[in-house]
Amino acid sequence: MPNRTPPRYVPTLTEVIKTSGDPVAAPAPAGAVAGLSQEQLIHRVMQRVDLTLERRLREAVAAVVLEQTRALGPLLRDEIESVVRETVAQAFADEASAAGRRVQK
Repeated sequence: MPNRTPPRYVPTLTEVIKTSGDPVAAPAPAGAVAGLSQEQLIHRVMQRVDLTLERRLREAVAAVVLEQTRALGPLLRDEIESVVRETVAQAFADEASAAGRRVQK
């Protein structure tokens, strides 16, 4: 595979790292990893990244939703209490005025 450009979403090495010449420390070439081609290796790495990202994003979103729900609870409770008080007060006022009209007749 002569100088093929990887897909745009694959990170590329931008810095050359020199090894000490120790064959144990030297990284294996991409094509030699478990007998996989570069395309297969890229595909497997992207699958792992997708799974990890999906799980971590789900956890992060769940944490944010839980935090927002906890913060929203007291605000909703206050708003509901206010609406119920106003509704009950209005209902009493309506009944009082209706009773007053009945008495006057």
